[in-house]
Amino acid sequence: MHLAVFFQYYHNPDCPLGGRHYAFIREWAQRHTITLITTRLWQDRRLSHRFDWVPEGVVLHALDVPYDNTMEAGRRTLAFARYAAKAVVRGLSIPRPDVILGSSTPLTAAWAAATVARLRGIPWVFEVRDLWPDFPVQMGAIRSPRLRQRLYAMERRLYDAAAHVVTLSPDMAGHVRACGVPPGRVTTIHQGTDFDLLDAWTDEDLAALRRAHGLEGRRVVLYAGSFGRANDLPALLEAAARLAPRDDLRFVFTGHGYHADDVAAAARRHGHLLHLPPQPRHRMLGWFRLADLSVVSFLDRPVLAANAPAKLCDSLGAATPVIVTNPGWTKRLVEEHGCGWYAPPSDPAALARTIETALADPAALAEAGRRGRTVARNLFDRTALARQFETLLAHTVQTSPYRAPESPEHGP
Repeated sequence: MHLAVFFQYYHNPDCPLGGRHYAFIREWAQRHTITLITTRLWQDRRLSHRFDWVPEGVVLHALDVPYDNTMEAGRRTLAFARYAAKAVVRGLSIPRPDVILGSSTPLTAAWAAATVARLRGIPWVFEVRDLWPDFPVQMGAIRSPRLRQRLYAMERRLYDAAAHVVTLSPDMAGHVRACGVPPGRVTTIHQGTDFDLLDAWTDEDLAALRRAHGLEGRRVVLYAGSFGRANDLPALLEAAARLAPRDDLRFVFTGHGYHADDVAAAARRHGHLLHLPPQPRHRMLGWFRLADLSVVSFLDRPVLAANAPAKLCDSLGAATPVIVTNPGWTKRLVEEHGCGWYAPPSDPAALARTIETALADPAALAEAGRRGRTVARNLFDRTALARQFETLLAHTVQTSPYRAPESPEHGP
């Protein structure tokens, strides 16, 4: 089949991000024609050049739409609109796909996929990576009641228009069903992790990484990923400060985002806190292998409790237990499977106690790591997830009512 993918923020493992779409389209391109309509945003920001920018066989359409997280809201909105407009034009000009995959965020990327699908008479699948507009609304980024109303209306129209909706967590799926989408049209396909990249790290590689950063004989607590407003870094930094008297313990922070300056300042104040620059994904996974424990922290917002943190999947895949502060499905997961602990969000004292409790029993910590690895193998293997997604896309094509060739004015 020919699959067209609309995703504004494509990146590969040379970037400091999750890499889900790279892994998926690499698998799909072995058997299908893949057209990717994205932007150039991350292409020039690679931290290494170990991987081809797109997997072999993928047809790339990289649109010129500047974007940066430091942009104020108006400029961000303009960037979203520019990608959507350009993506529609490009989507109407490519050879006719059999199915379209539209991946949010933002909602406008999915809108572009839906618009091309409607105009060309093609089924499309909506991949919900974050719940929009709930996320920006609950984070205080959208205050206009009228704009909120329009975005919520758009969200529901997109759910209604999609042949199928794929979410990254069971709690996201619950939200979509609550919006009126029948359960049979909603599937959870987890964020996942890359076992090939995790398992490429040898014991010798990890020992060298530990020596390079002066971590011999130290217990390592890792935070790797976004330093965004939603990630509650101030609480984690305060928890780390409370444990400063422990000479056997080191906190490693690697990532980028809003709180980067706060992390750097804390590292200057506290010798047990190591602040590293953003790492390419393939190298960041080595840190998950090295760590004794990792933290997945978020603010206390309902939308954040439903989200699908890549760092959770990566940590469990690396056999590293986690502490989560989301009271949603991640709490249920780590407690049910005994692969981590829960600490209440924005409670530094409780988080510090939980870290000490987890590290106090090395045998229990190791068992939690083994349990996490099993969970990740069963739920988060990206090769298996890509094949599950592929089956869903093929079924969408086979059951689609859009079988007749399109009219010439909509492209070849």
